[in-house]
Amino acid sequence: MLDLQYICDHIEEVKANCRNRGVQVDVSPILSLRDQRRELITRGDALRKEQKETSGKIPKASADQKPALIARGKQLREEVAKIEEEQKKVEEQLYALQSQIPNMTHPDSPVGRLEEDSVTVREVGEIPEFDFEPKDHVEIAQGLDLIDFESGSKVAGHGFYYLRNEAVLLELALVQYAVEKLVAEGFTITTTPDLARDEVLEGIGYIPRGDETQIYSVENSDLSLVATAEITLGGMMKDEIIDAEKLPLKIAGISHCFRTEAGAHGRATRGIYRVHQFTKVEMFGFTAPELSASDEYHQMILRIEEEIFQGLELPYRVLDICTGDMGGSSYRKYDLEAWMPGRGGYGEVTSCTNCTDYQARRLGTRCRTPGKKGTRFVHTLNGTAVAVTRAMIAILENYQQADGSVVVPTVLRKWVGVDRITAKKD
Repeated sequence: MLDLQYICDHIEEVKANCRNRGVQVDVSPILSLRDQRRELITRGDALRKEQKETSGKIPKASADQKPALIARGKQLREEVAKIEEEQKKVEEQLYALQSQIPNMTHPDSPVGRLEEDSVTVREVGEIPEFDFEPKDHVEIAQGLDLIDFESGSKVAGHGFYYLRNEAVLLELALVQYAVEKLVAEGFTITTTPDLARDEVLEGIGYIPRGDETQIYSVENSDLSLVATAEITLGGMMKDEIIDAEKLPLKIAGISHCFRTEAGAHGRATRGIYRVHQFTKVEMFGFTAPELSASDEYHQMILRIEEEIFQGLELPYRVLDICTGDMGGSSYRKYDLEAWMPGRGGYGEVTSCTNCTDYQARRLGTRCRTPGKKGTRFVHTLNGTAVAVTRAMIAILENYQQADGSVVVPTVLRKWVGVDRITAKKD
């Protein structure tokens, strides 16, 4: 979340930012709540001081004075308890309102509410031209026995699936390909839990429970299935103080991702573009709390995402995401969209986001600089290396051949074991 003092000192800028991002929240009460809390703290401190002084007088008081001092001490305890209860309620209201306020936005981020308001930074690669009618990934997968939607639906419901045969090898190959790249870039590779405590999800910026959640929660527990390894990677450093000289920390996680995709509809629900479970390799970073440091890291993870898709020889474009299409934690966000012939257009395959100190403030992740007093909240960033299902769609559709086969990208062949995926013989 944003720093309370920052909000109060820049209230008009914060209001304008909320409008630009389409966030309906009345920021004004935060000033009066701040003042109420300040007054309660002052009153509470004064009462506690008097309480301490009164307690100190009792042992030395005469028999006639003691009853009045004891009575006053009891009255002060009750008043302090009342003040503390009032302060607790005000702080809860303040935190709830503060949590609704989104991060500030990079001044160069395009202002807008719709996907169409995002700006194309560049387009890379040649969109393929077919001398036959191209199929979408669902048709291709059916012809090559790669994805079993029927069994997935029977076992777990709509939005689940079984990968089969070379599709399994493609998933493993994409993970290996991404991991090999990230190791070379100096990332520490992890596999993360598929569950996280709700307080960690909230710290990252997800709503784990309630009508608007996209999260699967475990009943009678404070655990939820993770929608992305961003949650578990960010949670690793919850309440930690990092030596500033060790920053940036470059961590990557391999995880399953679970999303309810409530409200999803249209062509995006066909096949494996928008599903309830998929495998992803995620990049995460903790940097020094300066925009120069986190901006540099942001550009690095964007470069890595682009190089991964350049290596796969897939056409894509980079979008600078508009204010109204970013999550609350985002300061600036880029998406990569790969060309998907079955959609007749681009489809999102990766994103990378600079969250500045917004998540770190919630998670309590700080750094200490040698020779300087106190600690500061770090900056956090995240980016997709490979989301397997989306990357697989792009591969199947761009590399499809007239005879129904699919050529395997060169960089993946050592793991898949074949140059081309062909139909199975009866």
